[in-house]
Amino acid sequence: MLFLENIKLALSAIRANKMRSFLTMLGIIIGISSVISITSIGSSAQAAINKEFETFSSGYMALMVNWRNPDIEYEDLFSNEDVEALKNRFPGDIRYAALYSYGNNTLSKAGRFEATLSLIGVGADYNRFDRSIQIIHGRMINQSDVDAGRENIVIDVEAARHLFNRENVVGNTLPATIRGTERDLTIVGVYEKPTTIFSGMMMSNSYDSYVPISLVMGRDDRSHYIEIFASEDKSVIEQAEAFINYITRVKGKEEGFYTYESLDQQLAQINVILGTLSIALGAIAAISLLVGGIGIMNIMLVSVTERTREIGVRKSLGARTKDILTQFLIEAMILSCIGGIIGTITGITLAGLGMSAFGVQVVIQPIVVIFTVIFSAGVGLLFGILPAKKAAKLDPIEALRYE
Repeated sequence: MLFLENIKLALSAIRANKMRSFLTMLGIIIGISSVISITSIGSSAQAAINKEFETFSSGYMALMVNWRNPDIEYEDLFSNEDVEALKNRFPGDIRYAALYSYGNNTLSKAGRFEATLSLIGVGADYNRFDRSIQIIHGRMINQSDVDAGRENIVIDVEAARHLFNRENVVGNTLPATIRGTERDLTIVGVYEKPTTIFSGMMMSNSYDSYVPISLVMGRDDRSHYIEIFASEDKSVIEQAEAFINYITRVKGKEEGFYTYESLDQQLAQINVILGTLSIALGAIAAISLLVGGIGIMNIMLVSVTERTREIGVRKSLGARTKDILTQFLIEAMILSCIGGIIGTITGITLAGLGMSAFGVQVVIQPIVVIFTVIFSAGVGLLFGILPAKKAAKLDPIEALRYE
């Protein structure tokens, strides 16, 4: 009963000084909203990136030359023979393998429109492995295209709209410069990829296009990378280690000369970076909670001074020291809790608005919300102890004489 009476007294004191109470809570509100919005934005970004990686096939990796080696010669790069050797050695593990060719940029025109096409050399049926590629018209590069080095191309639906003002452009041709030679490429397919958080970062009028690997790379050409889609039923790391050990042995190099990178590695690195940033920024934002706590302590000390006569009256009527202590502690905690609730709502709102601007679904971690609210109450308790003790230790006779 006395506890409820203390809550009523605390709420009455807060209502009596609305503006002062709000300004007191402002530090807590800013701190809580900052922590929640920052951690929520970090969690949302992680979830969005994880979703992007899920659209790509698991088992993806790239074998590469370790650039830390000082003596790398052209013969050390990967050749078509290396790709065939890997396929023959691991027939059950390698679903797709080809030299990696990317960045063969060419300016292509259709009528009065032009666009930059990045020609990516791929093997047959590449879209079976990169599941983010969805063919909507025509087909993907097939084995006969690769074997004959045909001048065929599969373009992005956005490129089709930009160049031809329509989607289905199968059968049309596009001029392109490949290996220094002007060629007319026949469009055999149009693809699209789901909209992602990275879509807006793409350079305007620049589009990825797929051509036979044999068209952009000659039989004797070499590449820094081998692109592989390995078995999805086995460990990517174990398979990659086996591939690297084999190719190192075949090419007669020392251990560590070749290395690999997988999607799992990239995703883990991104998650570590985002997680560390969220924690660091959240910790910095939490400093404002301490500032808010100091503000509460300051105002409660002022409140004790203003209510000295009230404390003397209560003590003369039988209120014990611990009753006065409890009263002021509850008032400090209520100020913090109200600030915590307002800050939580503000933080969730800010995170939602920020993520919606990028078309990303906001992710709110309940544990963070619960922790911040409890933490705000703890701040009120911690910084309310000193004023409460000061009020509780007042001598009732001196308090009654106070004007």
